[in-house]
Amino acid sequence: MDYDVVVVGGGHAGTEAAWAAARMGCGAALVTMSVAAIGRMSCNPAIGGIGKGHIVREIDALGGVMAVAADEGGIQFRVLNRSKGPAVWAPRAQADRRLYAEAVQGMLSTAGSLDIIEGLVEALVVEAGVGGAGRQRAAGVRLADGRQLQSRAVVITTGTFLRGLMHRGAQQWEGGRIGEAAAVGLSKNLSHLGFTLGRLKTGTPPRIDRGSIDYTAVTAQPADEPPVPFSFLTPAITRPQIQCWITSTNERTHAIIRRNIHRAPMYSGQIKSRGPRYCPSVEDKVMRFADKNSHQVFLEPEGYDSPLVYCNGIPTSLPSDVQDAMIRSITGLERARIMQYGYAVEYDWVPTDQIDATLETKRIAGLYLAGQINGTSGYEEAAGQGLMAGINAVARIRGCDPVVLGRDEAYIGVMVDDLVTKPPDEPYRMFTSRAEYRLHLRSDNADQRLTPIGRRIGLVDDRRWSAFEAKRASIELLAAALKATRLDGASLAEWLRRPQVRLAELGVRVPELAVGDYPAAVREAVEIEARYAGYLEREHRLIERYRHLESRCIPAGLDYDTLTELRFEAREKFSRFRPRNLGQAARISGISPADITTLALYVARPVR
Repeated sequence: MDYDVVVVGGGHAGTEAAWAAARMGCGAALVTMSVAAIGRMSCNPAIGGIGKGHIVREIDALGGVMAVAADEGGIQFRVLNRSKGPAVWAPRAQADRRLYAEAVQGMLSTAGSLDIIEGLVEALVVEAGVGGAGRQRAAGVRLADGRQLQSRAVVITTGTFLRGLMHRGAQQWEGGRIGEAAAVGLSKNLSHLGFTLGRLKTGTPPRIDRGSIDYTAVTAQPADEPPVPFSFLTPAITRPQIQCWITSTNERTHAIIRRNIHRAPMYSGQIKSRGPRYCPSVEDKVMRFADKNSHQVFLEPEGYDSPLVYCNGIPTSLPSDVQDAMIRSITGLERARIMQYGYAVEYDWVPTDQIDATLETKRIAGLYLAGQINGTSGYEEAAGQGLMAGINAVARIRGCDPVVLGRDEAYIGVMVDDLVTKPPDEPYRMFTSRAEYRLHLRSDNADQRLTPIGRRIGLVDDRRWSAFEAKRASIELLAAALKATRLDGASLAEWLRRPQVRLAELGVRVPELAVGDYPAAVREAVEIEARYAGYLEREHRLIERYRHLESRCIPAGLDYDTLTELRFEAREKFSRFRPRNLGQAARISGISPADITTLALYVARPVR
C-alpha cells in the first residue's frame, strides 16, 4: 500500500499528525497497536493547565484536534491563574476518558484520505538519497506481520512504548502502559540506523474507587461558571459539570514512604533513568522536600460513569502494599479501595540534537519525530509537536517552505526551539516561564496569532476561517469605538489603562457603546489589549530585536570546521546542532556572545 505520509502511533501526537496530513489533502495512514486505544488518555484524563493550555489553544487555532475533543469530552472546565495577569491565564478541562477518545476517533473518521491500520511497526523502510548520494530517506514502514507500507514521509510518535519497561516495587514487565505491549523492534531498528537513543522515565498515581471516598472530609473544587471552552469554534459548554476534590498527604503518609523508600525502584537502583523534575513522584517529594509536612492530592473523576478517581499529585512506583497503606493514611481516603495501582515506565527516546526545527531528523530525510520520543512529557506537548510534524511532512512532499513557528509566535515555537537548541536531560514540560514574550503569547489570542498561518497552509477550513474573520472584525470595531469615544476629556481606550477601570463599567457609563452586544471573547480581547497597551508596545520592541537575529540565516551547508576564529567548542556545537539562523545559534547552551559576533561576520560575507 502506498501513502504520502505514514504516522506511527495513535496517541495525541499521532492523531494530530495524521489529521494534519489528511486534512491538507495527502493520503495518510495511521498505524497503531490498537484502534480502540486511539485518543486514549493513559495518564490523567485532563487537558491543559499552566503553559499546556496555551499549546492546546494554539493547536486549535491552527486547525488541530485536541481542543475540539476536549470540549466534547470535558466534564469540568476551569481557568487557572485568574487572580494573576492574562499572560498566565491557563485553561484546563477534566475529561471523561471515554468521551474524549470517542471525540478524537470521530474527528479522524471525517479527516478524508486517512486509513487507520492496526499493527506493530517493526522497522523503517529507507532508501538511498537521490542518485545514491546524500543522506538516506524514509520510504515507509514494515509491520511485525510482514506487511509493508510505502510512503514519502514517516512520522514516529511512539509515546512511552519504545522498549517500554514498567515498574512497581521489585516487579518489572514490558509495556508502554497498563495492558499494552512495548515496541521493541522499532527501537532496535532506530539504533541500527545510527540514531543515538537514551532512556527516560515517567509515572502515574493510583486510581481509587469513587464510592470509597469520604467526601465530608475533603474539600470540593467546583468548575467555573460559566465554563470557558477550549476551541475557538465552541460557542458554549452545555454539558453538566462535575466536581473535583482536594485533600493532602500528612506526616503519617510521609513516614510510611520513608520506611519503605528502599523498595522504591528509583531508590533501590532498579530505575536509573531520569524522571520529570517538575512532576516528581510522591516518594521524591517526600525525600527531596523533607521540610514539607504535606503535599496536595487532587481527586479527579475519570468520567461521568467511571468508578475511577485519579489521585493527581502522588505518582508512585512503590509496591502495592505500600500504596494501600499510603492512600489510607490520607484524610478522606481512610477506607479507599485502589482499583489500579500506580507504576513507573521507562522508555527509549531520541536526544533532540538529532532533529531540526521542522522535527525532521538530520540523519534520514522525510523522517519526523514527535512527542515523548523527543523527550517531552504531557499530552499537550506531544500534540503540538505531532501537528507540526504532520504539517512539515506535507510541506516536504509538496516542495513548499516548512512551517517553523518562532518564539514570538507560539508556545509551540518556544517548545520546539528549546528542544533543538537545548536537548533535555529529563522529560520536558511546558511552563509560561519558558516564554520570553508571554504577554503577546496569551491563550486568548492564539487564533489572532496562528489561524492565518493555518489558513495559508490549508489546515483551517471555511467554517473556522469565517468565525475567525467575524471575531477579528468585531475586535477592530470595538477597539475603534473605544478610541473614538471620549469621557471627561479622555478616550475610553485611555480610561481602560487605569488600574481599576473595566470595560463593563465603561459600558454602563456610555450605554451607546453597546458593549453587551459583543461576544465575551471579543470584549476580553479588546480589554486586554487596551489595558496592557504600554507593556505590549515594550514587548513588541523586544520582538523586533529578536526577529532581526532570526532573519540572519546561516547557509545550510556551512562547514564550521573552517571557521578557525571560532572557539573549538563553538565549532563543535554549531556542527552538531546546525542552527538555522543567528538567533537559534545564540540560544545553544555554551555559546557566548563573542561566538555569535564571530559567526555573524562569516554570515555577512558575500558568497564567492
